[in-house]
Amino acid sequence: MSRKAAIHNLGCKVNAYESEAMQELLEKAGYEIVPFEPGADVYVINTCSVTNIADRKSRQMLHKAKKMNPDAIVVAAGCYVQTAPEAVKEDTAADIILGNNRKKDLLEALEEFERTRQEKDRSMKRAEPLSRVIRIAQTREYEQMAIEKTAERVRCFVKVQDGCNQFCTYCIIPYARGRVRSRELSDILSEIEALSRAGYKEVVLTGIHLSSYGVDFPEEKKQDLLSLIKAVHQIPGIWRIRLGSLEPGIITEDFVRQISSLEKLCPHFHLSLQSGCDRTLERMNRRYRAEEYAQKCALLRKYFDRPALTTDVIVGFPGETEEDFEISRKFVADMEFYETHIFQYSRRAGTRAAAMADQVPEQIRKNRSDILLELNGQRSAQYEEQMIGRRLSVLLEETLEIGGRTFFTGHSREYVRVALEADPSLKVNDLVEVVPEKILIPHILEGNNRCILEKSNI
Repeated sequence: MSRKAAIHNLGCKVNAYESEAMQELLEKAGYEIVPFEPGADVYVINTCSVTNIADRKSRQMLHKAKKMNPDAIVVAAGCYVQTAPEAVKEDTAADIILGNNRKKDLLEALEEFERTRQEKDRSMKRAEPLSRVIRIAQTREYEQMAIEKTAERVRCFVKVQDGCNQFCTYCIIPYARGRVRSRELSDILSEIEALSRAGYKEVVLTGIHLSSYGVDFPEEKKQDLLSLIKAVHQIPGIWRIRLGSLEPGIITEDFVRQISSLEKLCPHFHLSLQSGCDRTLERMNRRYRAEEYAQKCALLRKYFDRPALTTDVIVGFPGETEEDFEISRKFVADMEFYETHIFQYSRRAGTRAAAMADQVPEQIRKNRSDILLELNGQRSAQYEEQMIGRRLSVLLEETLEIGGRTFFTGHSREYVRVALEADPSLKVNDLVEVVPEKILIPHILEGNNRCILEKSNI
C-alpha cells in the first residue's frame, strides 16, 4: 500500500511553485497525494514569513497537521523555518525542518527521519526533529527544482530566480530568501519546453525579485531578464508570456521598446509602487521616487496600447501622516491602475521598520485601506469598460454556470476576466478572439476581477 502525503502551501507564487515541485518528488517516489485532511502519513507545510500573521498561520498549520495524525511525519519547510529555526525546533509539531534551498532534500530527509525514528522506537525515546537549515545569506547556490505539471490547467508559473538584494525597511524576505540567485537559462528553457509539450500555452516567469534575473551571473555567461524573455519567446507551443512583479528600475526605453516587439508578451505589467509619497518611499528604502515611477508607467503606455498596469501599495507605514497618505492616494488615482493591491502595514519583527517611531494605529490603517479599495474598484471598472468593443484574445480556462447558462471563462492578454457562452466547438485551453459586449457582475464569481460578457467569438 502506498504511503499518503498531503501538502499545504502558504505565501507567494514562488512558494506555490516549490510546493508543486515537492509534490512531484513525492509522487515519483510512490506517494499518493491526498487532501490536507486526517489520514495522511506525511504532511508538508510550505511556510511563509512575510508578516507576523504569516508566521502565526504557519505555526497553526503545523499544529493542525500533528493533531490530524499524531503518528504522521510533519515537515515544516520554507520562509518561517528559515527566519525562526530554533523556535520551530522547540515546537514539538514539526518532525522535519527544511529551510529555503533545502526543499529539494525532502525525500532524503524523510528516509533519514524514518531510520532515526525506528532506532528511537527500539530505545523508547522520541526522535528529535531533523533540521536542515543553512545560512541562506551566505549561499550562492540556486536550488534546482522543476515541475512537469501544475495545478493550473492552462497557465504555468515557472520560477527563474530566488533571493533579493534590496532590503526595503519593511521586508523580511532578504533574510528569509537570501541574496539574488538566478537559474541557468538552459534549465528554464528545458522546463518550459516540456510544459509546452504537455499542452500549456501560457507561461508566467516568476521569482522573488524577478527584475534581478542574471545580475549574479559571471560576465562570460551573462544573461538578463530581457534575454530570458527573448529565449522563451522562441519556444514553439508557448503562445503567451506573462511577467511576475517588476521593479520600476528595469523599465527603460530600450527595455520597453524591445519587449513591445515580442508578440507573445502580454501587455500586463505589475509594477511595484508601495507608496506615491516620496517621504514614505525614502523611509521604505525604495530605490525610486514618485515622478520617476510615473515616467516608467508613461513608457509602458507609449509602446503598448492600453496595457494593464497593476501595483502594490502599503498604507499606514510608520510615520505616514494624513498629508503623506493624501499625496499617495492622489498619485495612485492619477496613475489609473487596472488593479491596486492594498496592504495595511504589518509590523514585522526583524525589520528596520518595526523599530521606527510613529507606528500608525490599526483603525487609521484600516480607514486608509478602505479609501484605496474604493478607488481600486472605480479604476478597475473604468479599465474594463475600455475593453468593450475591442478585439481581445482569450485563453479559455474553465466552465461556469451563470444565471442558468453555461459559459467558458478565461483571461485576455491584459488579464481581464472574460465570459464566453459555451459552444460545442470550444474547449478549455483554446485561444479565441472575442469582442466584448457588456460588463457582467455575477456575485458567484470569485476574485476581484469582474467578468466581461461576450456577444460571440470571432
